[in-house]
Order: sequence, then C-alpha cells, then structure tokens
Amino acid sequence: MKKDIQIPKVTNVEMAVVYEHNTIYKTEDWNIYIINNKEVDLEMVVIVSQGFSETKTTSLLRKKVEKLPANSFAKIEFIQPELFKLNNRFQVTFFEGNTLYEKTFLFKENTIKESALLKIPTLKKQGILAK
Repeated sequence: MKKDIQIPKVTNVEMAVVYEHNTIYKTEDWNIYIINNKEVDLEMVVIVSQGFSETKTTSLLRKKVEKLPANSFAKIEFIQPELFKLNNRFQVTFFEGNTLYEKTFLFKENTIKESALLKIPTLKKQGILAK
C-alpha cells in the first residue's frame, strides 16, 4: 500500500531571508520571502514557521497567501535577529492545480548573517536562500 502513495516533489519554490532597508522606520530589517519560480500560480499557500534548538522552541506562526502568481514572490514576515541563533523552519504547503504539495525549508542556526548575503536575482535584493 505505501508503495502506491506518490508524494510529489516540490521544485522551483524557494524561501529566502532578505536584508533590506525599511523606508518607514529608517532601519535595516531582515524579512522572509517565498519565491515562486514556476510558470503556474500557486494557490492556498500556507506557511508555518518556528524557531528551535535543543533547549528552546518559539511559538508557531502561520501565514496564508491566497494566490502566489507565476514567477513572483511575497514578503511573509519580519524575523528578529535574536532568532538567528536558532534553527528556523518553514513548512510550506500549497496547491498547484488540484495537487497538494508540501516542503520544509530550514535556515540552520547562525547561518543568517550579513557575511552570507548573496544576490537573489528574482528579488533583486541581497539575501540567503533556505536549504
């Protein structure tokens, strides 16, 4: 029976943490983005995030994006630098057509830092892609 269950592999969807200027508060902030590099829209995108280590766990945060158009991105949330010492997990589920997809993205502890920033072409900003 288990051999009959097919779990589709997620491709061309990414999570990034971006270091960018906040024009309202005149600060440099870290923000989480989801990127859809597919040629099709994603629907009912649900993102559940949590920071964790061996001794600490943060509250679960849930975000929903009704529709993420093809070849686009959406800002999901601000992330506080105090959380960089934790592993930060983002569980993403979405519909592509009538098929449900799921993927977990992880920013390992202490990997979010200015020295690791790279240009993310889709966003045209400096950031770090999740593994």
